[in-house]
Amino acid sequence: LTEREGGTAERSLTHAALRASFPFPSSQCTNGHLMCAGCFIHLLADARLKEEQATCPNCRCEISKSLCCRNLAVEKAVSELPSECGFCMRQFPRSLLERHQKEECQDRVTQCRYKRIGCPWQGPYHELTVHEAECTHPTKTGNELMEILDEMDQTHKKEMQLYNSIFGLLSFEKIGYTEVQFRPYRTDDFITRLYYETPRFTVLNQTWVLKARVNDSERNPNLSCKRTLSFQLILKSKISSPMECSFLLLKGPYDDVKINPVIYHFIFTNENNETEYVPLPIIDSVECNKLLAAKNINLRLFIFQIQK
Repeated sequence: LTEREGGTAERSLTHAALRASFPFPSSQCTNGHLMCAGCFIHLLADARLKEEQATCPNCRCEISKSLCCRNLAVEKAVSELPSECGFCMRQFPRSLLERHQKEECQDRVTQCRYKRIGCPWQGPYHELTVHEAECTHPTKTGNELMEILDEMDQTHKKEMQLYNSIFGLLSFEKIGYTEVQFRPYRTDDFITRLYYETPRFTVLNQTWVLKARVNDSERNPNLSCKRTLSFQLILKSKISSPMECSFLLLKGPYDDVKINPVIYHFIFTNENNETEYVPLPIIDSVECNKLLAAKNINLRLFIFQIQK
């Protein structure tokens, strides 16, 4: 895949991330050509962005999740082949590789035991003993450690604020949620762009629509390895007074996409009934490709109405 797409360093790194996310499963086209799961998802996502039918890189026959199947015999054979450690580059049977990388490899990345008092060092395991013997953090004064711990507390406080906000929203009187399905469409521009839109749905006795776009409507997102989705919430009903809401999108109950919860706020009126496009907080481009490769995107929307 990286050679077909130009073989750039950026795409090679992305391909490595894909393989890390999909270590074993493989798919084969109707002619028996194999693709690792990461490449398969990437091909489907690229085809969606280009408005083309995805094809096998070898024989150009059509591929899709329904047309392709896993080759369990190949997966079993691959699982028994030697695999390279990502740290020391030595080869081990796949059955032993995970234990080697977590517990035995002298080049595995580790952290100083004084991390809890602010030491930022991380490096290969074989350098850990020398570092800890020379680490300056155990000899810092109480005042110096207090400054470090205060910074760590601020970071922890920001993380806790999100969860406390969610718990606070759950105490609201008016809470609504629903499963939403984004369907892909194309703009009417000379160069069409991919966007997503849900059918109208009802939450809190109001009618809504969600829209989403790729890379903030970048001209050619298929040429970029970094892919993001952003969305906006639109109120379709007429209301008698401003409606202040908090809302967030999470993964659906049967999806495995990784989305970090982010709470957004907006005051809806009849004159201002659309939010700005805000990021769908997917953790990386690999997860975004999973969504793009799917026929439809299924997520769960929560809306909390703020009472005055």
